[in-house]
Amino acid sequence: MVEECRRQLLIYALENAIKHGGKAMVNPVFSKLLGSRPDLRPLARELLKVAEEVVSEVNSMSLDEQRELLASLSVAHVAVEGKVPSEKRHLPPLPGAEEGKVVTRFAPNPDFVLHLGSARPAILNYEYVRIYSGRFILRFEDTDPKTKAPMPEAYEMIRDDLKWLGIKWDEEYIQSLRMEIYYDYAKRLLEKGCAYVCTCSREALSERRTSGVRCSCAARSAEYQLELWEKMLNGDFEEGEATLRIKTDIKHPNPSVRDWVAFRVIDTERYPHPLTGSKYKVWPTYNFACAIDDRLMGVTHILRGAEHEVNTLKQKYIYEHFAWKYPVAVHFGRLSIEGAILSKSKMREGLRSGLFDSLDDPRLATLRALRRRGILPEAIWELIIQVGIKPSSAKISLENLYAINRKYLEPRADRYMFVPNPVKIRLKTNLERLVAKIPRHPSYPERGTRRIELRVHNSTGEVYIPSEELENITPGKEIRLLGLANIRFISEREAEVIDPSVEYAKSRNLPIIQWCPVTDALNAVLIVAKGNKITTIEGVVEHEAGELEVGVHVQFYRLGFAVLENKEKLTFIYAHD
Repeated sequence: MVEECRRQLLIYALENAIKHGGKAMVNPVFSKLLGSRPDLRPLARELLKVAEEVVSEVNSMSLDEQRELLASLSVAHVAVEGKVPSEKRHLPPLPGAEEGKVVTRFAPNPDFVLHLGSARPAILNYEYVRIYSGRFILRFEDTDPKTKAPMPEAYEMIRDDLKWLGIKWDEEYIQSLRMEIYYDYAKRLLEKGCAYVCTCSREALSERRTSGVRCSCAARSAEYQLELWEKMLNGDFEEGEATLRIKTDIKHPNPSVRDWVAFRVIDTERYPHPLTGSKYKVWPTYNFACAIDDRLMGVTHILRGAEHEVNTLKQKYIYEHFAWKYPVAVHFGRLSIEGAILSKSKMREGLRSGLFDSLDDPRLATLRALRRRGILPEAIWELIIQVGIKPSSAKISLENLYAINRKYLEPRADRYMFVPNPVKIRLKTNLERLVAKIPRHPSYPERGTRRIELRVHNSTGEVYIPSEELENITPGKEIRLLGLANIRFISEREAEVIDPSVEYAKSRNLPIIQWCPVTDALNAVLIVAKGNKITTIEGVVEHEAGELEVGVHVQFYRLGFAVLENKEKLTFIYAHD
């Protein structure tokens, strides 16, 4: 047990040292261990000595040595981002992987921003590169300006989402800027007789493919095929009049694999591409551009969903025609998340109809929305690593993500009091003053306490409490105001202070509620998203909450975790309980 804790203390000490220029401090390191493992408190005295030894060892290292050791302990991204993906790695070995030679890619279509589902291939591909000290590629697959039209702003948003996740790419490519490369390889295939330009009607072609008969267009000479190809490029064909097809097994069990389309004509005067406008009329399909790029970029391993298995079959024909070796392909099962919409089309429709306000609407499962409502990147990492790369489908709930996020937020989020829908009650007391001393975090005493004073005038003070607390109030009802005093109600809006001690509350098992002094309370708003509903709760917070910075995570007593979004209006976005 002690040795296990020593390793964890070493990780925490390295994190703390790197964060503070190379020097770690014992108290925050030790407190973080006990905060994450309350069961270790009986061993606190013994573990404190271990923490002191570990911190001394870490502080004797140079900053570079600290970073190197932290990396070797499988905790990524801390040195720059200060973010720790899951410390427990459960991914199986990657088939055919060699140290320093693994190359993977994440290839999003910039027709929308990233969501929780698309984070999965990004994290899995990046994690294997990290494990094997390989190379990671970001590739924007944007060669369909008609049916999957790229969003101009999505390119940068995707980059931003990946950086937030702690993912760094070694190379970046945009397919729409590589068109001449695809044209060159299409020409080579035509010259080799491995592809042909098809001018059949859709109906005739469908009938032949269904019966396993290749159309007569394939019998034309290579010279004529090249002429037709040039006509396609010159704009002599309209949409639907000509396609370039790859020769495959025309009797393949899956009809979609039979002589699949590699290029088609798109009217870019009507559907201009955001990066190239109407410069190109002939566009490669996903399978063609993907196959060529994976080869040219040296991709060794392709990790993607099981829905791409048929695409793997199609792309292998390109490799066979060029006598290339196909990368190792790993297909993982579909991931469904209960309580989250992962369909881009449904999210788009919701945005168009006004159901959702923006791409970061807290009801959505986009990474921008999850970030906005206080979900941490390390929680997403841990969730994805837990799901892994199993070929079977996996179904999880957003509650799974919340549970993981709660684990990471709990030690970092200080406690504050938010009073929803506040009502004012008068407190009678013969005490000259009442002062609450509330710890910023009960598990981290070194963070200190804050004093909240209830000002008493003529033996009376005023506090806000949640309106819902009045529903069960009757004369004689006793409750405890958190950290302040125990009170007994005289009427619905008036109470008397009967005893300030915690022991009294414990002996009578009094309910404990949050409160704010009327004199110092600040107006605040809490935005809560549940399902497709969003609720704005008006309330007040204690005065010190006004000093928080935007983006800070807090835990509101009896409510849950939230993140400050607007400092001027003190607007908080609710994360979860």
